[in-house]
Amino acid sequence: MPTLPWTTPNPARPDTTAFVMASRLEVKSGKHTPRFFLKSLSAWGQVRKAPGALGASLEAQLLKGVFYTLSAWEDKDALYTYARTEPHKSVMTGLRSVMGASTFTFWEVPVSQLPITWEDAKRRIEAQEREDAAQGGQSR
Repeated sequence: MPTLPWTTPNPARPDTTAFVMASRLEVKSGKHTPRFFLKSLSAWGQVRKAPGALGASLEAQLLKGVFYTLSAWEDKDALYTYARTEPHKSVMTGLRSVMGASTFTFWEVPVSQLPITWEDAKRRIEAQEREDAAQGGQSR
């Protein structure tokens, strides 16, 4: 289970708040895992240079075809700018057809609480999955 450890691309301004996103992404079939993993590495390279990125980590459960992402940003706009910028934009659209269930959750924390732990992130992802299921919808 390769995990890319928390990296801090840009220093956080003291006494500010970070916008955090955690996700659980699943491929439909194990045959798509290698491609997804390789593409995720290009997005990882991008986040390490992205303006407004305060930290990020990736956990790949390759045998299960499950990928977790965790990132912290100066604000929501910085995250969405990253998502709309290459290569992430093409990675998202290019892999959409091979993706199974995905869950995204967002919250804010004081920057003094960075880095976020995987335990906290996965607890929040699981809570989001329960909320999505209770609302009768699929994970987003």
